[in-house]
Amino acid sequence: MDPVDLALRISVGLGLGAAIGLERQLRSRTAGVRTNALVSLGAALFVIMGAFSFDGAGADPTRVAAQIVSGIGFLGAGVIMKQGASVSGLNTAATLWASAAVGALAGGGLLLVAVGGTAAIMLSNTLLRPLGRLLDRRGERALESVATEYVFVVRSVAAAEVSVRSAVVRALQRPEFTVHSLEASDLSDRQVELTARMTALERNDGFLEEAIADVVPIAEVTSVRWHATELRGED
Repeated sequence: MDPVDLALRISVGLGLGAAIGLERQLRSRTAGVRTNALVSLGAALFVIMGAFSFDGAGADPTRVAAQIVSGIGFLGAGVIMKQGASVSGLNTAATLWASAAVGALAGGGLLLVAVGGTAAIMLSNTLLRPLGRLLDRRGERALESVATEYVFVVRSVAAAEVSVRSAVVRALQRPEFTVHSLEASDLSDRQVELTARMTALERNDGFLEEAIADVVPIAEVTSVRWHATELRGED
């Protein structure tokens, strides 16, 4: 094997691993420049050994590469930490695994592919980070949002039932609510009770309070009350 080509493969494997580790070290992660550089360099050396050390004796570098894929898992497992319900170090372990792949590519002479892989790894660790955080926040908000059923009860003078009903309907015509029913029952010859049942995708009692504020000032309304029931589904 040409010594210049050999040195180039080793240098590229070492340099690309260091580049991957640089981004990790700048973020104060466990595996930094040295760790990723050594992982990439080691993978490159193993592939070179498998390809050129046993000429004429059934050399098969793919067998060495397969062992690198499985063997690097033991190193990656060492950086994964579990504390209670939280697990940290998964991304660092995956980066080490990817660094080994870059080193194997460099050792196999696929230098341009190794460079492209390094760029993809670094972009994944930088550009995908904000996306992941955004999705995490949206997931947290979704968990916090609980569908809620509201029951809104209004008592009024019986003679003003039609006008009070219209006022209640107008007050509840809000994008936050889905009104399912509006029932009227006579309490006496002088009083009637209107009961509205509705649901909201997330609980926000302030929306209902705003609706109540449109009904309370009506002179014929004698009382207003409401209650909410959170509709939690089963996992």
